[in-house]
Amino acid sequence: MLRPAMTRTEKPHHDHPDLDLYSDFDLAAALVADQMQAAQAVQRALPALASAVTAATPRLLAGGRLVYVGAGTSGRLGVLDSVELRPTFSWPSDRALGLLAGGQGAMFASVEGAEDSAAGGATDVAAAGVGPQDVVVLIAASGATPYVLGALQAAREAGALTIGLANNPDAPLLQQAEIGITLDTGPELISGSTRLKAGTAQKIALNSFSSAVMVRLHKVHGNLMVDLQATNAKLRRRALALTVHASGASEAEASAALQASSQHVKTAILMLKAGLSAEAASTRLAAAGGSLRGAMSSR
Repeated sequence: MLRPAMTRTEKPHHDHPDLDLYSDFDLAAALVADQMQAAQAVQRALPALASAVTAATPRLLAGGRLVYVGAGTSGRLGVLDSVELRPTFSWPSDRALGLLAGGQGAMFASVEGAEDSAAGGATDVAAAGVGPQDVVVLIAASGATPYVLGALQAAREAGALTIGLANNPDAPLLQQAEIGITLDTGPELISGSTRLKAGTAQKIALNSFSSAVMVRLHKVHGNLMVDLQATNAKLRRRALALTVHASGASEAEASAALQASSQHVKTAILMLKAGLSAEAASTRLAAAGGSLRGAMSSR
């Protein structure tokens, strides 16, 4: 009798066949040690990851959106990356979409069978109005999830840039996406539980991709997060500290500049460095395409 072929992420781990017999310490140690392979997998994927940043940046500069697509853990990680871009980089919420098999409810509870519908993925992409300027990031540990492959086909037909992340080499998602990023994490310590190191590798890759893109879109000055949204007390303190650090001004001066600029760190820094009003600093930043470095060097 023929057995069904197993993908690498589904195969039993050969190092720990008696995992359930381990002491609590050894069990935790084995799980943590296995996770270390996630970072190594992303390291090996650096050329493809860099290519994705290069390809995505012009479309986003032209007004495109980041659209994340996935099911289960992979889809939830995509949603997480999308929602964190606004407070961290002031990226508009309507330009970072998370499409999750089963809809918003699947963020908090499993929606069985939703990932098996290729038509569902295509329908969600169409409903989102995906077009040629958009960047669609498709995530699936197996690289063969029907919902994700259906979304991929629809996104390609719409002319969007498609970037596929999968944990199995040569998976359909990697072959069919314009840019395929292989995160080869191998078998899971708990067989088939890709919420473990496969998910960790996806999280690292998504963090690295979106952060690198935001640097290219002038959301970072040096290594300072100068486009954050100061929407709570913690972030207002952070905005003040960043403004003081980057401008060399006193806390009182930085606080006054932030108040005049509606808590916009980049504008406040430029005001203090160039002796400009909030309006003049904002205008100069816009002329420099949002680049604080460019605005400070212009006259």
